[in-house]
Amino acid sequence: MTVTLNWLMLLLAIFASTGLLFSRDWRWSLGLLAVQYLSVFWMVQAHWPITLAATKLVTGWMACAILGIAQLNAKEASESTWLQGRLFHIFAAGMVLAATFALSLRVDTWLGVSLPLAWGGLLLIGVGLLHLGITSDSFQVIIGLLTVMAGFEILYAAVESSALVTALLAVINLGLALAGAYFMNVDQEKPS
Repeated sequence: MTVTLNWLMLLLAIFASTGLLFSRDWRWSLGLLAVQYLSVFWMVQAHWPITLAATKLVTGWMACAILGIAQLNAKEASESTWLQGRLFHIFAAGMVLAATFALSLRVDTWLGVSLPLAWGGLLLIGVGLLHLGITSDSFQVIIGLLTVMAGFEILYAAVESSALVTALLAVINLGLALAGAYFMNVDQEKPS
């Protein structure tokens, strides 16, 4: 049962992370980020006690709330190059999916994690880095950074289960969300 749920959560992470690449509506992006944190919670709880893993879920959803409140105050921005880059996004996401699968076949024995958890962590890191490489919008950059951190946390959960490190990672996630809210506000106040 647990193995099946791990694979389902991996599929959920694939759907959410690639959906974040294609979504340009901030509401959909925050919804997909919240779903992504649900899959991260499940993957982390395979190695950590449920109370420590729940901090990932709560922290992630708090980051979504911070970004949502900041985005409510920001102007609606339209990105006209979205249709022009769709084929590139699909190709790049496919490359990241294939590369992370190949790498996860080695990492699962190296770190002692199951294949879906290794692939999920590497996939989120890869898609987050891809997200960072193709956008300059403050909101999208923070989404990419949070995705990279989520992937790192999945892999790190197999190595260490310290409550202090969990708190530090939670503070980093919330700090990223607050920094993103600040930069979205600064971008809004810039004269056009």
